[in-house]
Amino acid sequence: MRLLIASTNPGKIREFGQMLGGAGIEFTDLTQQSQLPPVQETGKTFRENACLKAAAYAKQLNLWALADDSGLAVDALAGQPGVHSARWAEMHGAGRGDADNNALLLRQLADVPDGQRTARFVCELALAEPGGKVVLTAGDSVEGKILRQERGHNGFGYDPLFFVEGLGKTTAQLAPQQKHQISHRGKALLRMRLLLERSGLLPRSGI
Repeated sequence: MRLLIASTNPGKIREFGQMLGGAGIEFTDLTQQSQLPPVQETGKTFRENACLKAAAYAKQLNLWALADDSGLAVDALAGQPGVHSARWAEMHGAGRGDADNNALLLRQLADVPDGQRTARFVCELALAEPGGKVVLTAGDSVEGKILRQERGHNGFGYDPLFFVEGLGKTTAQLAPQQKHQISHRGKALLRMRLLLERSGLLPRSGI
């Protein structure tokens, strides 16, 4: 099965490969498709955006395409940044990229007490066939809280601020295999892999 990972984010591409590698999949990704214009993420939910991206790229490239939309929902910010997680600082004129997103989030939560800094990472995945029809979706989440300063150097995005109380670590302090077991994307990718196996698109791995 030749599969497009519909992302240019190196962290996401790496995690997709780690979770789905060895499953009879030949991967390509959007870093190898620089001629394609980006799909506008106009959906109001993570699932809507994942479906938009998977369908559009599958149709344009005549490939199976797996897209995700994921992000951070902070309770004290009424669920924001949500679908805007990757562009949060840019939307507020506060820079661009992971470091600026994290810095802005810390400023927005500066006066929020520790007990009210709850949040969750959410991931929704969509798989589209080469004609552009979405045939499978899967999603999951992980609960945590936002620290007042970054910890750890693994992961990407908001990982250095996202503390998982049951582990006593941020997701940036976890080794890749630890993170895949508990993370929103790791759990969603496992769900998707099982769906792919049950649908006959991949051989059964025994997971």
